[in-house]
Amino acid sequence: MAKTHKIIAQPAPGTRIAPVRNYTDEQMQKIHDLGEYARSIALPQTDPYYEWESRWLDKPDTLPRYMRAAKWDFEDAKKRIKATMEWRREFKPDLIPPDEVKIEDEGGKIIINGFDKDGRPIIHMNPGRQNTETSPRQLRHLVWCLERAKDLMPPGQESLVILIDYKTTTLRTNPSISTARKVLHILQQHYPETLGRGLVVNLPMLLNFFYKGISPFLDPVTRDKIRFNPDLLDLIPKEQLVSDLGGDHDFEFHHESYWQQVLEICNIAPDGTRAQVQTTTVSMSKVSQESLLEGIPDDQRDKQLTSREAIAVVA
Repeated sequence: MAKTHKIIAQPAPGTRIAPVRNYTDEQMQKIHDLGEYARSIALPQTDPYYEWESRWLDKPDTLPRYMRAAKWDFEDAKKRIKATMEWRREFKPDLIPPDEVKIEDEGGKIIINGFDKDGRPIIHMNPGRQNTETSPRQLRHLVWCLERAKDLMPPGQESLVILIDYKTTTLRTNPSISTARKVLHILQQHYPETLGRGLVVNLPMLLNFFYKGISPFLDPVTRDKIRFNPDLLDLIPKEQLVSDLGGDHDFEFHHESYWQQVLEICNIAPDGTRAQVQTTTVSMSKVSQESLLEGIPDDQRDKQLTSREAIAVVA
């Protein structure tokens, strides 16, 4: 098969999105009440970031994720969402200009490509391709990638896969425990219930200490989602997995090509906002949408279909 620079930006045909979330009346009431609380502390309409905070609060997965992360403890959920709202106002993860973090992508250390069997987008992390010194920009690049992976989630999907390949990684290129702690804090506190699976492959014995070092900072839920050296084909369709890891997708990273694809697929404007999209643009065929919505109750389908902005598909 010939090599390609094109990423896979759509789940395999016939993918059944999982897990499907169903809530009791009591849980739905708590989700509603959390929304009321969040809006009571929201920014005023005159604030420049008001539109983006409102968009985030209106996404159908936001409030349920915080309630689930709090194990349906309402007071804990309030603390969690308040902390994230404050963080987002300062960090503005949905408005990071692409050019600010583009240099971090030049080596291909983080690539969004493919989906697992449950329709989760895959973020490939390749520590061996580290190309910059430790800085706050590295964290902003990671957050930018998390936001783009969320852009690619098909209707009904709320989580993603992080696949870390330690091939070619050395002590010099591996992130420090300090950096890893910051990453875990952002992922666990501000993107709760977003990690569906954490897959670690080709981990050399030399770096076992690294995971022992960060283990105390992993909450039990996150720890249970991490698997070391699994059979990837049990989790990812062969046509969605890159050939370097045993799949059929013979992907070859090319920085400019990859970067432009992500910007176009996710409709990202130079200033970090969303490019204007014609309302007639269709992100997926009706057949693709229906196949992705299989297993989602009828009363939730319309909500899921309107939960995302338009997505372009790289053919």
